[in-house]
Amino acid sequence: LVTRFGFVDDARKTYPVKRLCEVLQLNRSSFYKWKSGAAKRKKRLFSDAILGAKVKAVFAAEKGCYGTKRVTAELSDNPQNRPVNHKRVARVMRSMKLFGYTKKRKVTTTVSDKKKPAFADLVGRKFTADKPNQVYVGEITYLPITGGVNMYLATVIDCYSRRLVGFAIADHMRTSLVHDALTAAKSQRG
Repeated sequence: LVTRFGFVDDARKTYPVKRLCEVLQLNRSSFYKWKSGAAKRKKRLFSDAILGAKVKAVFAAEKGCYGTKRVTAELSDNPQNRPVNHKRVARVMRSMKLFGYTKKRKVTTTVSDKKKPAFADLVGRKFTADKPNQVYVGEITYLPITGGVNMYLATVIDCYSRRLVGFAIADHMRTSLVHDALTAAKSQRG
Protein backbone atom coordinates (compact mmCIF):
# COMPACT_ATOMS: atom_id res chain seq x y z
CA LEU A 1 0.00 0.00 0.00
CA VAL A 2 2.81 2.40 0.88
CA THR A 3 4.54 1.71 -2.42
CA ARG A 4 1.29 2.50 -4.28
CA PHE A 5 1.06 5.81 -2.44
CA GLY A 6 4.70 6.43 -3.34
CA PHE A 7 3.93 5.69 -6.98
CA VAL A 8 1.04 8.18 -6.95
CA ASP A 9 3.33 10.77 -5.35
CA ASP A 10 6.00 10.23 -8.01
CA ALA A 11 3.58 10.22 -10.97
CA ARG A 12 1.34 13.12 -9.89
CA LYS A 13 3.39 15.61 -11.91
CA THR A 14 2.50 13.71 -15.08
CA TYR A 15 -1.05 12.51 -14.32
CA PRO A 16 -3.82 13.83 -12.07
CA VAL A 17 -3.98 12.34 -8.57
CA LYS A 18 -7.68 11.58 -9.01
CA ARG A 19 -7.02 9.39 -12.08
CA LEU A 20 -4.02 7.62 -10.49
CA CYS A 21 -6.06 6.79 -7.38
CA GLU A 22 -8.92 5.44 -9.53
CA VAL A 23 -6.58 3.17 -11.50
CA LEU A 24 -4.81 1.89 -8.37
CA GLN A 25 -8.11 1.63 -6.43
CA LEU A 26 -6.98 3.99 -3.68
CA ASN A 27 -8.93 6.62 -1.80
CA ARG A 28 -7.66 10.10 -2.55
CA SER A 29 -8.17 11.07 1.08
CA SER A 30 -5.94 8.17 2.13
CA PHE A 31 -3.23 9.34 -0.25
CA TYR A 32 -3.38 12.90 1.09
CA LYS A 33 -3.34 11.64 4.67
CA TRP A 34 -0.27 9.52 3.84
CA LYS A 35 1.34 12.55 2.17
CA SER A 36 0.67 14.84 5.16
CA GLY A 37 2.14 12.27 7.58
CA ALA A 38 5.47 11.99 5.73
CA ALA A 39 7.27 14.39 8.06
CA LYS A 40 5.93 12.59 11.12
CA ARG A 41 7.00 9.19 9.72
CA LYS A 42 10.48 10.52 8.96
CA LYS A 43 10.78 11.94 12.48
CA ARG A 44 9.62 8.60 13.97
CA LEU A 45 12.11 6.69 11.81
CA PHE A 46 14.93 8.97 13.01
CA SER A 47 13.77 8.64 16.63
CA ASP A 48 13.59 4.84 16.29
CA ALA A 49 17.12 4.76 14.89
CA ILE A 50 18.42 6.66 17.92
CA LEU A 51 16.47 4.42 20.28
CA GLY A 52 17.75 1.37 18.36
CA ALA A 53 21.34 2.43 18.98
CA LYS A 54 20.65 2.82 22.71
CA VAL A 55 18.85 -0.53 22.84
CA LYS A 56 21.70 -2.25 21.02
CA ALA A 57 24.22 -0.76 23.46
CA VAL A 58 22.26 -2.04 26.49
CA PHE A 59 21.66 -5.40 24.82
CA ALA A 60 25.37 -5.82 24.02
CA ALA A 61 26.45 -4.68 27.49
CA GLU A 62 24.28 -7.39 29.03
CA LYS A 63 25.56 -10.02 26.56
CA GLY A 64 22.15 -10.58 24.98
CA CYS A 65 20.46 -11.68 28.19
CA TYR A 66 18.07 -8.77 28.64
CA GLY A 67 14.63 -8.85 27.10
CA THR A 68 12.28 -6.00 26.31
CA LYS A 69 11.23 -5.09 29.83
CA ARG A 70 14.74 -5.17 31.27
CA VAL A 71 16.12 -3.10 28.39
CA THR A 72 13.29 -0.60 28.94
CA ALA A 73 14.05 -0.44 32.67
CA GLU A 74 17.75 0.05 31.96
CA LEU A 75 16.99 2.88 29.53
CA SER A 76 14.58 4.51 32.00
CA ASP A 77 17.14 4.31 34.84
CA ASN A 78 19.54 6.50 32.89
CA PRO A 79 18.66 10.16 33.70
CA GLN A 80 19.93 11.31 30.28
CA ASN A 81 17.21 9.30 28.48
CA ARG A 82 13.58 10.28 28.17
CA PRO A 83 11.08 7.68 29.45
CA VAL A 84 10.20 5.13 26.79
CA ASN A 85 7.34 2.67 26.50
CA HIS A 86 8.23 -1.05 26.64
CA LYS A 87 6.01 -1.72 23.61
CA ARG A 88 8.08 0.69 21.54
CA VAL A 89 11.28 -0.96 22.75
CA ALA A 90 9.77 -4.35 21.82
CA ARG A 91 8.95 -3.09 18.30
CA VAL A 92 12.47 -1.69 17.83
CA MET A 93 14.10 -4.87 19.18
CA ARG A 94 11.92 -7.00 16.89
CA SER A 95 12.89 -4.91 13.87
CA MET A 96 16.56 -5.31 14.81
CA LYS A 97 16.06 -9.06 15.44
CA LEU A 98 17.26 -8.78 19.05
CA PHE A 99 15.73 -11.35 21.38
CA GLY A 100 16.65 -11.72 25.04
CA TYR A 101 17.54 -15.00 26.66
CA THR A 102 14.49 -16.84 27.94
CA LYS A 103 15.08 -19.60 30.43
CA LYS A 104 12.45 -22.28 30.04
CA ARG A 105 10.74 -23.16 33.27
CA LYS A 106 11.37 -26.79 34.20
CA VAL A 107 8.39 -28.48 35.78
CA THR A 108 8.87 -31.77 37.58
CA THR A 109 5.61 -33.69 37.55
CA THR A 110 6.91 -37.16 38.37
CA VAL A 111 9.41 -38.18 41.00
CA SER A 112 10.32 -41.74 40.16
CA ASP A 113 11.05 -44.15 42.93
CA LYS A 114 12.97 -47.15 41.60
CA LYS A 115 12.17 -49.21 44.71
CA LYS A 116 8.40 -49.16 44.20
CA PRO A 117 6.93 -51.66 41.74
CA ALA A 118 5.53 -50.37 38.44
CA PHE A 119 1.82 -50.91 37.80
CA ALA A 120 0.80 -53.46 35.21
CA ASP A 121 -0.38 -52.31 31.77
CA LEU A 122 -4.05 -53.31 32.03
CA VAL A 123 -4.99 -52.35 28.44
CA GLY A 124 -1.93 -53.96 26.84
CA ARG A 125 -1.13 -50.81 24.81
CA LYS A 126 -4.44 -51.32 22.95
CA PHE A 127 -6.16 -47.94 23.07
CA THR A 128 -9.30 -48.94 21.19
CA ALA A 129 -12.58 -50.51 22.30
CA ASP A 130 -15.49 -52.31 20.60
CA LYS A 131 -18.23 -50.65 22.67
CA PRO A 132 -18.60 -47.45 24.68
CA ASN A 133 -17.65 -47.44 28.37
CA GLN A 134 -15.42 -50.52 28.09
CA VAL A 135 -11.95 -48.97 28.26
CA TYR A 136 -11.08 -45.67 29.90
CA VAL A 137 -7.66 -44.08 29.85
CA GLY A 138 -6.46 -41.06 31.76
CA GLU A 139 -3.74 -38.49 31.93
CA ILE A 140 -2.55 -35.70 34.19
CA THR A 141 -1.06 -32.53 32.74
CA TYR A 142 -0.07 -29.20 34.21
CA LEU A 143 -1.31 -25.77 33.17
CA PRO A 144 1.08 -22.89 33.98
CA ILE A 145 -0.67 -19.81 35.34
CA THR A 146 0.50 -16.38 36.43
CA GLY A 147 2.73 -16.18 39.44
CA GLY A 148 4.84 -19.15 38.40
CA VAL A 149 2.49 -21.76 39.85
CA ASN A 150 0.70 -24.62 38.12
CA MET A 151 -2.78 -26.03 38.04
CA TYR A 152 -3.12 -29.74 37.32
CA LEU A 153 -5.72 -31.28 35.03
CA ALA A 154 -6.66 -34.95 35.25
CA THR A 155 -8.72 -36.32 32.34
CA VAL A 156 -10.55 -39.57 31.66
CA ILE A 157 -11.22 -40.51 28.03
CA ASP A 158 -13.42 -43.28 26.61
CA CYS A 159 -11.28 -45.24 24.11
CA TYR A 160 -14.31 -46.12 21.96
CA SER A 161 -15.48 -42.59 21.13
CA ARG A 162 -12.35 -40.65 22.19
CA ARG A 163 -14.75 -38.52 24.21
CA LEU A 164 -13.77 -36.79 27.41
CA VAL A 165 -15.97 -38.42 30.02
CA GLY A 166 -14.51 -36.90 33.16
CA PHE A 167 -12.00 -34.35 34.37
CA ALA A 168 -10.83 -32.56 37.51
CA ILE A 169 -8.65 -29.50 38.11
CA ALA A 170 -6.68 -28.76 41.27
CA ASP A 171 -3.56 -26.97 42.48
CA HIS A 172 -1.97 -30.29 43.52
CA MET A 173 -1.18 -33.65 41.94
CA ARG A 174 -2.40 -35.95 44.68
CA THR A 175 -4.51 -39.08 44.37
CA SER A 176 -7.68 -37.11 45.14
CA LEU A 177 -7.31 -35.30 41.80
CA VAL A 178 -7.48 -38.57 39.87
CA HIS A 179 -10.26 -39.83 42.14
CA ASP A 180 -12.35 -36.72 41.36
CA ALA A 181 -11.82 -37.22 37.61
CA LEU A 182 -12.89 -40.87 37.83
CA THR A 183 -15.95 -39.90 39.92
CA ALA A 184 -16.92 -37.36 37.24
CA ALA A 185 -16.52 -40.07 34.57
CA LYS A 186 -18.65 -42.49 36.58
CA SER A 187 -21.46 -39.93 36.92
CA GLN A 188 -21.42 -39.42 33.12
CA ARG A 189 -21.74 -43.15 32.57
CA GLY A 190 -25.22 -43.12 34.01
